[in-house]
Amino acid sequence: MYYSSTLNRLLLTILLTFFLTGCPGPAPETPEEAVKSEPLLEPFDAPSLAELDEKVEWEEQPVLDSLELMRERQSKEKPLVSVEEALKLKNDTQENNEKILSALGRLPENDEQVDWGATINRHVGADMKSTNPIMGSSAVEFEVGSLTGFGLFSFDWNFRPFAVADTVVSWQTSKDKKYDKVVMRDDLTWSDGEPITAHDIVFSFKTIMNPDVPVPAVRSGTDQIRWIEAYDDQTLVFFHKEALPTNVWNLNFPIIPKHIYSKELDSDPTLQDSEYHVKYENSPVTGGPYEYEKRVRGQEILLKRREGWYMQDGKQVRSRPYFERVRLRIIEDPNTALLALKNGEIDEMALNPELWKTQTDGKDFYDVCTKASGLEWVYFYFGWNCETLFFQDKKVRTAMSYAFNHQEMLDELCYGLYQPCTGIFHETAWMSPKPMTKPFHQDLKKAEQLLDEAGWIDHDGDGIRDKEFDGKTIPFRFTIMTASRPLSLSICTLLKENLDQIGIICEVKATEFTVMQDKARKHQFQAMFGGWGTGTDPDTGMNLWKTGEGRNYGQYSNPKVDKLFEEGRREFDKDKRAKIYGEIHKILYEDQPYTWLYYRNSFYGFNKDLRGYVFSPRGPYGYGPGFSSLWKPVEK
Repeated sequence: MYYSSTLNRLLLTILLTFFLTGCPGPAPETPEEAVKSEPLLEPFDAPSLAELDEKVEWEEQPVLDSLELMRERQSKEKPLVSVEEALKLKNDTQENNEKILSALGRLPENDEQVDWGATINRHVGADMKSTNPIMGSSAVEFEVGSLTGFGLFSFDWNFRPFAVADTVVSWQTSKDKKYDKVVMRDDLTWSDGEPITAHDIVFSFKTIMNPDVPVPAVRSGTDQIRWIEAYDDQTLVFFHKEALPTNVWNLNFPIIPKHIYSKELDSDPTLQDSEYHVKYENSPVTGGPYEYEKRVRGQEILLKRREGWYMQDGKQVRSRPYFERVRLRIIEDPNTALLALKNGEIDEMALNPELWKTQTDGKDFYDVCTKASGLEWVYFYFGWNCETLFFQDKKVRTAMSYAFNHQEMLDELCYGLYQPCTGIFHETAWMSPKPMTKPFHQDLKKAEQLLDEAGWIDHDGDGIRDKEFDGKTIPFRFTIMTASRPLSLSICTLLKENLDQIGIICEVKATEFTVMQDKARKHQFQAMFGGWGTGTDPDTGMNLWKTGEGRNYGQYSNPKVDKLFEEGRREFDKDKRAKIYGEIHKILYEDQPYTWLYYRNSFYGFNKDLRGYVFSPRGPYGYGPGFSSLWKPVEK
């Protein structure tokens, strides 16, 4: 898989957002306003490559094959049981879970084991908004982009970066950490047959940094690059603004074909409104292992293996993707998706706690499927818009955390499968604070005390707390928005019931996923239920928490947090960095811009014909971009 840098740098969005009455966000730019946008790139005269090589001391960096890296690791790990034994096991203990993963999570031993004509039917819970990789902002868009796009960099299970051998010949970093030089392979082509060159990389960078192009998600991190120069069709140099340990994570942004998008970029910088761009939205040109075969909006996305990816001039130049086709079935309702899994209509799906505990233990499940779980650093939360009258006070936000019945959520709604979350970093992460922050427990008296201190008191005796703002009495009545998923709605409903006990009215509103994304970006909400996955480096959290950043949807602001993020991205010593990010974690815990709820471990159901699922803190199916581990065996 070839994930865009948004998956490298940003926290993987599992965002479930919301729109709340009374909190209008900024209006979208009019065309006249867009023309006045300030340029994001300053003019830059790149030195010649000879001049650069003369003054720079280059250090070689690793260029690796992701599959070979995993094969080498697995060669040292002996399966605990045979495949046949694993397929007979019920996953009802951690011991059995480890046995299942050790046998079924492996790569094939040889090509003869693989059914090269197989189709994998993946499950996704929502449709994608755009097929253009630089427009991506949701998990499903990044998932599709990992199959249809290509990248220059990846990382292993310890988040150590390397250049991908499928696309890169060599990678060098200057000793002073201000430059990276990459020589690309010359056998890369787009799906329309045109060569992929260094000029496509530069064009994509400049397009992302064009202020009139609406791509805030992928711009985060890319905006830390000073300049990129293509010295020929294969040679690139990345010029960094300053020497930072995080620079490597900014190099691998999504790539679009220059020969397609340069023609109408100036006339339609939205990349989506004109007839020309609609044409390529519906029939995209791709650069990765797969291309689009069919898309039925709201139903499925069908991709087919691209021969031009792995074959050039009659010779195989890269590993052939294991599946001939990848079908992503869009099924919003988890119960409907589980029925499709049991019927063999899809090959995998994430299981919520109820499904794992109550609907996947019977013969009807194990006749066709198995299941497995693993640690994943994905946390869920209630997000408070700190610019609203309701949640601008830290005492009120903290009261929300005391009012909520965390234990009932964990024990009853989550069936005891999830652990409580106490902040932005998981306790097993190297950057988590020591000692770790403690979970909140419901304390209604403490919540009421904090609300009283913040001035939210029932002044008129109607049973609802209120407060005066600019001479007008405002009742504490707000809306929290979430996706229409059973667990999400149950958790928000529990919050509503808890707050009702202390004189606060909370209305739960479910909204379509892409609409929620848009509302969150524009800050058009009062509260939300959402979740974030982990980035490859704690610096990725800057986009969520620094004042004014693109994904700081709740408009949180703390100058000390801003300063610590700047310090963290300039510190090369890992132990010192850990202390900095641990301090950020503790400050956010004190400020409670979120009520942190739980870490969602990976719980998945798989068809028994599927192999190669490997769990990591970032989820199943391998560790980093450039790695696709799933496959199906030949039928015996």
